[in-house]
Amino acid sequence: MRELVIGTRKSHLAITQSNWVRSQLLNVYPELSIELERIVTKGDKVLDVTLSKVGGKGLFVKEIEQALLDKQIDLAVHSLKDMPADLPTGLKIGCVPIREDVRDCLLSRDGLALEELPSGSVVGTSSLRRQAQVLAIRPDLVVESIRGNVGTRIAKLRDGKFDAIILAVSGLKRLTLLEEISEYFSVSTMLPAVGQGALAIECRSDDHEIIELLDGIHDTATGNAVSAERAFLQAIEGSCHLPVAGYATWENNTVHLTGLVASPTGKPVIKGIEIGADPIKVGKNLAQKLMEQGAKEILAMV
Repeated sequence: MRELVIGTRKSHLAITQSNWVRSQLLNVYPELSIELERIVTKGDKVLDVTLSKVGGKGLFVKEIEQALLDKQIDLAVHSLKDMPADLPTGLKIGCVPIREDVRDCLLSRDGLALEELPSGSVVGTSSLRRQAQVLAIRPDLVVESIRGNVGTRIAKLRDGKFDAIILAVSGLKRLTLLEEISEYFSVSTMLPAVGQGALAIECRSDDHEIIELLDGIHDTATGNAVSAERAFLQAIEGSCHLPVAGYATWENNTVHLTGLVASPTGKPVIKGIEIGADPIKVGKNLAQKLMEQGAKEILAMV
């Protein structure tokens, strides 16, 4: 068995996630030798501009994908929500392990919930999806862009630059920082990003040895759910920096998908549900429904 090299970003969360994947592989294949290769992406370097203005969250994967194509690494661990709907030719998502908590959460300096924040409070998020849903609930709040890793964002909150920030529960859980959370949002209140809470293990399409290995840590329910979500994202012609949300569950051979397209201002918000046995078909059908209800016009304005 050859030695494997996992490509990862350098952030504490990215390395934590990659080490978790490494441990999952070693649990199934204890004879493997696996090393991490830390790679700096453009998204890690450009921290003074909002993601939507510099190309979206695909900025966090391009250099890593190039290392895969150049065979400098054998596989890459990404947060699935950071991955654009379309992958470069020659690469594929080899597996999706079991999903972590999908919810978003609020961290506030005074421990207040979203409804309790004083009018005019400044909420930090790098996501137009979160911005739109916050303003739909509390149009009297001010949403400003915040960049940086989890620790940097929490530090900015504590320094008083923001009254509250919104983060994914999964990242805080992986970093054992759940005590920082002031409020958990239900998925009905704040619909997650496509793929949120899930990891994507990317590899070369023709590397059959790696593809076979990755099958040992693939979670079918998670895989089917995120397939529906990503089909929805792709059909809506959105990328992960647009105000698009999608969350699916897979039970009893049926996928339940909720999708949302919103204006960054919080109005209008178009939301729908689709249910079926074929994840890809469900995703495409829901996208078509929302486009007919006005989602195309909203996305054209962004």
